[in-house]
Amino acid sequence: MSPLKTELNDGILTLTVDRPKANAFDLALVGELQSAFKQAARDDGTRAVLLTGAGRIFGAGQDIDEIKAHGGTLSFREHLLKTYHPLVVQIRQIEKPVIAAINGPCAGASLGIALACDLRIAVAEAWFKVGFSGIGLVPDSGVSLFLPALIGLGRATEFALTNDPISAEQALAWGLVNHVVPADKLMAEASSLAARLASGPRTAFALTKRAFNKAVLPNLESVLDYEAHLQEIAGRSADHQEGVAAFLEKRPPKYH
Repeated sequence: MSPLKTELNDGILTLTVDRPKANAFDLALVGELQSAFKQAARDDGTRAVLLTGAGRIFGAGQDIDEIKAHGGTLSFREHLLKTYHPLVVQIRQIEKPVIAAINGPCAGASLGIALACDLRIAVAEAWFKVGFSGIGLVPDSGVSLFLPALIGLGRATEFALTNDPISAEQALAWGLVNHVVPADKLMAEASSLAARLASGPRTAFALTKRAFNKAVLPNLESVLDYEAHLQEIAGRSADHQEGVAAFLEKRPPKYH
C-alpha cells in the first residue's frame, strides 16, 4: 500500500501522507513525494498543490527506526542530499502554489517540508516542534533558513534549542502559518484557497514565486548543502547516539 495518496480534481493535486504511525518519513515516502512534485511540475492540468497528512498528525519527521536500522553506518549528508533537500528545492521551484494543510503535530523534517510550502493552514490543535535537538542533531530540511525567516532569529533559536512546541495560536501570531481553522473545516478551507489560486493567473503566480525565492531565499541550495555537512558531524556524535537511545527507550537523554 502506497504511503502517499494522490488525487487531482479541477486543477488541484492533493497529496496525502498516510504512513502509520505518525506519518513519519522513510526513503519510499520521500521518493514518492519527489515523483509527485516532478509530475506536477510537468503537468499543465495541475495548477495548485495541496499537501496534508492522514489522520490527526501532519508528520513526525524522519522515521528514527529507519536510521537505527543502519547500525550507525548511515551517512547523514548522503541521506539528506538524496531525500529532503531535493524535495525542498522541488517545492520552492515548482511554479505553482503549494499549500500545506496542517492537520496536527508537525516536527523535524516534516516541519521543513511544511515551511517550504507557499502557504500554511493549520488546525487549532496543531503544534510545531523543531525536534532535531531532541536526538542530538541540528536542523535540516531547510528549517535553519525558513524558521528564522518566518518568525525571527531569536524565536527560532529558542525553539530549536529548547525543543519546546509552538502552538497553532502562537504560530499564527508570529506568521509561521497563514490561517488557523477548526479541524472539521481544514480541508474545506484549504481546498477553497487552492481553487482560488488554481483559477488565478498562472504566469504571474509563477513569476511572483521566482521573485520571492530570489529576494528571500537566494541561498537556499547552499544552506541545504551546509545543513547536510553539519548533520554529518552531529550524526557521528555521542550526543546523537544517546539521544536516539533515550528516544527509543522513552527516557530523558543524559548528555555528557
